[in-house]
Amino acid sequence: MPRRAVRPLLVCVRGSDRPCLARLGALVLAVFTASAAMAEPPARVVSINLCTDQLAMMLAAPGQLVSVSHLASEAQSSSMVAEAQAYPVNRGQVEQVFLMQPDLVLAGTYTQAATVDLLRDLGVEVVQVPPATSLAEAVEQIRTVGRALGQGPKADAMADSFAAEIESARFQGDRRTAAFYYPNGYTTGSGTLANEVLELTGFTNIGAAAGVTGGGILPLERLVMAGPELVVTSERYPGNSRSEEILVHPALRAVQDRAGAGLNSDADWVCGTPHLMRAIGKMQAARAALEEGP
Repeated sequence: MPRRAVRPLLVCVRGSDRPCLARLGALVLAVFTASAAMAEPPARVVSINLCTDQLAMMLAAPGQLVSVSHLASEAQSSSMVAEAQAYPVNRGQVEQVFLMQPDLVLAGTYTQAATVDLLRDLGVEVVQVPPATSLAEAVEQIRTVGRALGQGPKADAMADSFAAEIESARFQGDRRTAAFYYPNGYTTGSGTLANEVLELTGFTNIGAAAGVTGGGILPLERLVMAGPELVVTSERYPGNSRSEEILVHPALRAVQDRAGAGLNSDADWVCGTPHLMRAIGKMQAARAALEEGP
């Protein structure tokens, strides 16, 4: 309540002026009405980020989410391509988003600052969600998006279930070695969601052991010398890309042939949503294959 409203209220409470008390009652009613209105869930939500797309599709009430980003429909990046077909897509352009008349826009922290600032200048509420770098952050982001949507209880239930599934998947025993290897020799090291998935399922990440924090380049020679027991790589994109030539290099093929297991990462690895459990399940299967041996 504004401070300037406090003094008249005190005067009314201390006195017995009926008109004043009537005004007091009207003011109190107005305050409670405004508070209730502020607490109402947003009726029209637009998501312009791949990961908030998926969380919103899982958490929003029917009719609440009115648009998702075009990335939600791309199979190489989205775990919810089929679900995304039910929504109009956007490309995160201010004009396009504003004309959808959203009460709330869900964005990432790497969404163009000019887009976020302009939407806010136009009076649109924007909630930015950073990419999850740990499993704990992934669980909390469900709650964050749920609260923004006014779907707190649903989000809490989903987050609690996700956290329980993560803990039930935690491997106890000796660790094996694994490495991520992508176009241009890119790998994922410590401080990442992918690294936590490896550790959760009983692996030591070669990239993290090599000193890579976040993402970085791991020379093929170092990968060969490390001799990981599992190599996680990616499906090749259509067309011919020089960055992908390393994925068919004879030295990498030799590492993969010597490794006891291998798999391709997919859309389930991209965002910190409950779909991550499918990636964890594949890692558990790869671990089991190593235990069984040839």
